[in-house]
Amino acid sequence: MPLVAHSDLPTFEHLRKQGHELLSLDRAVHQDIRELHIGFLNMMPDAALEATERQFIRLVGGCNRIAQFFVYPFSLPELDRSADTSAYIERYYSRFDELKTEGLDALVITGANVANPALDQEAFWEPLIEVVRWAEQNVASILCSCLATHALLKHFHGIDRQPLPSKRWGVYSHRALLPEHPLLREINTRFDAPHSRYNDISREQLEANGLTVLAESEQGGVHMAVSPDQFRVVYFQGHPEYDYNSLLKEYRRELRRFLSGELEHEPPFPENYLSDEARSIVSDYVAEAKQQGTQGGQIADTLEQQLSGKLDNTWGDTAKAIVNNWLGLVYQLTNLDRQQQFMQHVDPDDPLGLNTTRAKPAPSTQGKTR
Repeated sequence: MPLVAHSDLPTFEHLRKQGHELLSLDRAVHQDIRELHIGFLNMMPDAALEATERQFIRLVGGCNRIAQFFVYPFSLPELDRSADTSAYIERYYSRFDELKTEGLDALVITGANVANPALDQEAFWEPLIEVVRWAEQNVASILCSCLATHALLKHFHGIDRQPLPSKRWGVYSHRALLPEHPLLREINTRFDAPHSRYNDISREQLEANGLTVLAESEQGGVHMAVSPDQFRVVYFQGHPEYDYNSLLKEYRRELRRFLSGELEHEPPFPENYLSDEARSIVSDYVAEAKQQGTQGGQIADTLEQQLSGKLDNTWGDTAKAIVNNWLGLVYQLTNLDRQQQFMQHVDPDDPLGLNTTRAKPAPSTQGKTR
């Protein structure tokens, strides 16, 4: 939550000039305070549905210990689900029609598995776009992760993602290109973030369509960008929500497919993720699994247990800080009436008042690795 500039203390004006958010005494006295209502569209496949649900809800809930957050998970009926997962969603998740009636302040959209070469050929495309069109007119900001980022960039800007030569997954170091942007306030100028994807949208594609890139990696590409208005859609190509062992679980799934003969080649290690000790443990495990397979036996699935205490989370604090900034801005801009999008003084085309003063981003790093 922002500081209140309640006196003529010079530090307040100094902080304001540095870009810190301060409330005037008059606005603070007359500001109405209420809880925030966050929609959470979970499109992840069955195996990752509940884990992703926990990750994002924990990320939102861990950001600010003063404000109160109501998080409403919901999904799309058009997604292919098992009977058990459908029953879980029916019991615990909200319905989009009900959320539209009640109103939301912000919306988070996850990634999803795809089966078609073009996103607009997926069964979930039209229902997803229906949600997005409603949110565009009714919530202060939409935050997207991975596949959702690619889908909304295609919808809003006609940007097509490009296939990568191989899967990009691992933990990459990123540079904050506009550290003065309110979403990056008090964030380290260099920070880690996980990525896991087969497709990419480049900085050049984004900037050619008027979007602002906020964080980029020489190895991992663009991690974070915002819509031309600087706030109403926040795009992550990476996965700020990931647990310390999320990449390990993905590796185990790929490894099992390889050992069962479904994959021809052994999956590579996620980049910059496993220590030398952890790599040695994994290599021994894979060698034993191969030997057991040739002998007709089965190896116990103990890889995660063996790596307990040997994996690091080097991105969680930064992810929490960015989401905290995002929620703080939603809190300041959204209307007291949760069925209204913004406070009356807010310009929907420039909600943060940045477009006339925004600094130019740093030079691109992409040419160094591509």
